Amino acid sequence: MAVTSQSITHATSLGSILREGSLRAVYQLIVDLDTGEVVAYEALARGPEGSTLERPDLLFDVARRTGRLEELDWACRAAAVQGAMAAGFGPPLTLFVNVEPETLGSPPPAGAAALLDRAQHELALVVECTERAITARPAELLSTLAAVRQRGWAVAVDDVGADAGSLALMPFLRPDVVKLDLRLVQRRPSSAIAEIVSAVNAEAERSGACILAEGIETEAHAATARALGATLGQGWLFGRPGPLPRPLPVPRHGLSRGMPTPPDGTASPYLVATATRAARAADKRLLIEISTHLERQALALGRPTVIAGAFQEARFFTPATARRYSALGDRAAFVAALGEGMPPTPAPGVRGAVLDPGDPVRGEWDVAVVGPHFAGALVARDLGDGGPDLDRRFEFVLTYDRGLVVDVASTLLARVAPH
Repeated sequence: MAVTSQSITHATSLGSILREGSLRAVYQLIVDLDTGEVVAYEALARGPEGSTLERPDLLFDVARRTGRLEELDWACRAAAVQGAMAAGFGPPLTLFVNVEPETLGSPPPAGAAALLDRAQHELALVVECTERAITARPAELLSTLAAVRQRGWAVAVDDVGADAGSLALMPFLRPDVVKLDLRLVQRRPSSAIAEIVSAVNAEAERSGACILAEGIETEAHAATARALGATLGQGWLFGRPGPLPRPLPVPRHGLSRGMPTPPDGTASPYLVATATRAARAADKRLLIEISTHLERQALALGRPTVIAGAFQEARFFTPATARRYSALGDRAAFVAALGEGMPPTPAPGVRGAVLDPGDPVRGEWDVAVVGPHFAGALVARDLGDGGPDLDRRFEFVLTYDRGLVVDVASTLLARVAPH
């Protein structure tokens, strides 16, 4: 009974907070680790000071349990933006704002929409999300981030290193900023940390993304952050969350921006690949061997890997294929299989996605594998032959160009519905 009473009290308090607009934002500064210059602030949500729901973890827990998460998340974003603009925030100073994975793709309420339009002209904004978003809602996330970039805002991936899956999914989010989980700077070096650092630095080197280390509380943590490749830092060593200062600092430079534009989500892998590569022809026998070779590569890579395959129809996802993909599902971060009539879970650990008969991918056989240090894709289009199945011919492209493979895989992930 006591738990139920507390739950009712919390739900009532949350309703009052949302109705009265009493959410507030506090801000934690982000510094350039080389110069110590303040270059950005992260907005953090808080309930009314001294209330039972002042802490953000309690706020969001109650919102999830009462079905008001979307409403709360939009209210937090609005409070963050309003507080910043009221303090005279503007470029080159940058504002980081968090987005809950579960609310991605939800339209803003009327008041928030108007506020975002105003913020588009007044703020340099970085939208933070986690890799959990792409495993749960890949199509919505990729679409939402495309809309974010159309507004001229940047994207950050948060908590990288908290889960090995984040390493595999970073290329699809195309982050401008990679935020290292605080445990990476606070713990002693290990082989697991070395794996994460290698993958993050490889991605940053390829894409030009900034690396930001969180949880810096001591000078030793700051030294570790620099050794891990971070150029930006955040933590109690530099300042605790609080109100924005008046006047605000004015950095000499803004954060670097401009990640590559992802392909149109409606494009097919074959059209993406053949835009820059010449196709050649082969029968199904050869393509079976190439695709299973890529699957073996994915199996060897283990957890920080994404594999997506398009099989035309569910009947081509045979029991033997299901066994192979189930083994991949046990080890990889994200495994998807697409086809006409494909069930939601065609094999344990595998996300199914249905292709409409009119979808151009319906005529393709595609396999894409992306890991931190390996990428490969087979992209093939059915030439429509009759006769024995193994004699069917395809035009195909085989590529190990990382950027092209990520583009190919992105077009497949953009078709995977929420889990």
